[in-house]
Amino acid sequence: MVQVRGPGWTPSDAYYQCRYAVLRQPLGFDRGAEQLADDSEAIHAYVESENDDIVCVGSAHLIPSDSDGSQSDFPGAKGPKTPSFSPLLEHENRPAIQIRQMGTLQTSRRMGLAAQVLEALEREAKLIFSAKIGLLQAREEAIPFYEATGWAIIDRPYSIPNVGPHCSMMKVL
Repeated sequence: MVQVRGPGWTPSDAYYQCRYAVLRQPLGFDRGAEQLADDSEAIHAYVESENDDIVCVGSAHLIPSDSDGSQSDFPGAKGPKTPSFSPLLEHENRPAIQIRQMGTLQTSRRMGLAAQVLEALEREAKLIFSAKIGLLQAREEAIPFYEATGWAIIDRPYSIPNVGPHCSMMKVL
C-alpha cells in the first residue's frame, strides 16, 4: 500500500536509503547525495515491503512561481543544474509541480509500485498545491515508464553531468 506524507514530513532513514540505493549509489555518489534541501516542503509517497523495508519512493515539489524549474538535484545546490521547463513560461500552467527522486529497488520492479507512487503524487499535488501540470526530468531508461502513465516528452534529450541522458516530460493534471 502506498503511503503519502508531507509537506512538513521529514523522510526516514529507510526512505532515504531506498532513494540512495536506486538513484545515487549506482552512480558512485556518497551517502547524503539523496537528500534535497526542499524535501520538507515536498509531498512524498512510498511503498513498504512486508518486512517494513521501503522499496519504492518518489516526491512532488511545488515549483516556485518565480522559478523556471532549473535547479541542482544535489545537496547544497553543488551539482550541475538541470534545464528549465519551457511550459512554465505560460501563466496558465501554474501552479506546477516537479516529480523528483522516483525510484524502485531492483527486487521490487515490474510490480506496478512506481505507477501507484506516481499516481498518488499526482493526486496529492492537485489537492495540496492545486497543481495544474506536472513536470519531471526522466533518465533515458525511465522514459517508457512515464510515457505509459500519460507523460509526454517536451524537449530534446540532454545529458546531466555525472548522471546521464535525460528528457524533460510533462503531464496535465
